[in-house]
Amino acid sequence: MGRVAWLLLWAAQVTKMKLAQKQAEGIAEARSGQRGPAGLGAGVQASVWGSGIAGVACALAALATDSFPLWQVGFVASFASKLSDTVSSEVGKAYGRTTYLVTTFQLVPRGTEGAVSAEGTAAGVLAALLIAGLAWGLGQVSWEGCLIVAAAAVVANLFESYLGAVVQGRVVWLTNDLVNMIQISVAAGLALAAAAVLRA
Repeated sequence: MGRVAWLLLWAAQVTKMKLAQKQAEGIAEARSGQRGPAGLGAGVQASVWGSGIAGVACALAALATDSFPLWQVGFVASFASKLSDTVSSEVGKAYGRTTYLVTTFQLVPRGTEGAVSAEGTAAGVLAALLIAGLAWGLGQVSWEGCLIVAAAAVVANLFESYLGAVVQGRVVWLTNDLVNMIQISVAAGLALAAAAVLRA
């Protein structure tokens, strides 16, 4: 449990990296970099549900079908993807020296929707590997499942950047919370498909 608490604490603090700099640039998270359910308003409630809905669906499916190993891979992948997204975004905003639009590799300012940096991408991959490895270490997924979780999280994170570059801001109803929901659902879906094929 200590490792889980450490990982969650790290995830909660990553939004506060170079907070003053990000606030000055207008790219910091709202509420002084705090993510989570504290003082739940409608927007935060939507964010919490958007970030957890795929995991909840996998948990309910596991209970309904009694196929825990399969659905657990999807469950872990959904949260690994969310952690990867948060870490890559916040590290990229704080430390990204050069940021590119994921679709064209055009140079863009930090914080631009769909922008990626080497620093942020590397941090996101590390976050995905950490939570996948932790799930394996705790016996939640097999070794093959661990690799599937990490790969699905990274691919879904890149897909989220693609959505941000191509669609977000152009389609009124496609909010950041909905994009997050799509991203974690993609991660869970990819992981479930790979685990079913490989019987991981």
